[in-house]
Amino acid sequence: MMNVGKKPVRGLGLCSGGLDSMMSGLVLRQQGIEVEWVTFETPFFNAAKARKASEMTGIPLTVRPIYNVYIKMLKNPPAGYGKYMNPCMDCHTLMFKLAGEMMPEGNFDFLFSGEVLGQRPMSQNKQSLHYVAKHSGYKGYILRPLSAKNMPATIPEKEGLVDREQLLDIAGRSRKRQMELAKKFGITDYPAPAGGCLLTDKNYSKRLRDIFDHQDACTEEELHLLKYGRHFRLNPESKLIVGRTEQDNEQILKYHNPATDTVIDVKDYSSPIGLVPQSAPDNAVLLAASICTGYSKAPKLSPVDVVIKTAKKKKVIQVIAIQPGDVRKLMIT
Repeated sequence: MMNVGKKPVRGLGLCSGGLDSMMSGLVLRQQGIEVEWVTFETPFFNAAKARKASEMTGIPLTVRPIYNVYIKMLKNPPAGYGKYMNPCMDCHTLMFKLAGEMMPEGNFDFLFSGEVLGQRPMSQNKQSLHYVAKHSGYKGYILRPLSAKNMPATIPEKEGLVDREQLLDIAGRSRKRQMELAKKFGITDYPAPAGGCLLTDKNYSKRLRDIFDHQDACTEEELHLLKYGRHFRLNPESKLIVGRTEQDNEQILKYHNPATDTVIDVKDYSSPIGLVPQSAPDNAVLLAASICTGYSKAPKLSPVDVVIKTAKKKKVIQVIAIQPGDVRKLMIT
């Protein structure tokens, strides 16, 4: 290629692990460019698919957790939210900004992604892609190899670091051309195009909004807890999580904070685990125990022993079960 005898051209790409991400990296590598990927992790999305894509293609991958900076953006995204709590434009902006900050240490010449013009009408139209490039601070250095010929030439193309003629002009929602390209590269195992971000999930978004409305701050563990069980708002300061399944119970115990949270377990009867995050007044714990008992195998109208465990002590109280139908108004989802 044109770079023989010169410093290798290097590109750093954002990788979701999907078909488009893989194809964008392979299209660039095909013309002799050294490509690497970075993927970012939060409680809302993980790197599992990206790791698999890296294994399949041999493209090196860096995984970086970004919770602290991400949650700050998520509480007040300048471009607003999508249908639910998904701040897609500002999410992409932040990721390109963070990736751009990695360019000097890795001697990267440009950034890239698998975004396809028009594939997602709100976050992948020309206006949105321009917004991301401008506000990330790396306008001109963000290349979208699959749709490059439908967009103005980037700086690496203008400088001859990337051969524009070998880039593509894919647009729209069809994945036919990407699938043909994957076959050419020998890639046959790739995920369906379903989104992997919890912020696009209706029920998760309701629970997240409830936390933002009632707490000044939250931990990563609290956001993981939003994935499991039934959630109830007991009062402005207190909420309850009740497991639906054995897996829910395990995950609730995994992510709870023993130093601050109250664990509720109905004694002598099969029951879900109940969790009251952070400290709560006695009347809230009593209500939580009654609700939790209503989801157990305990008798409906008889006093039932319930184990209440906090960091300081473990005690048994008696409650009368409150049936699920009577607390629907307290359920967040």
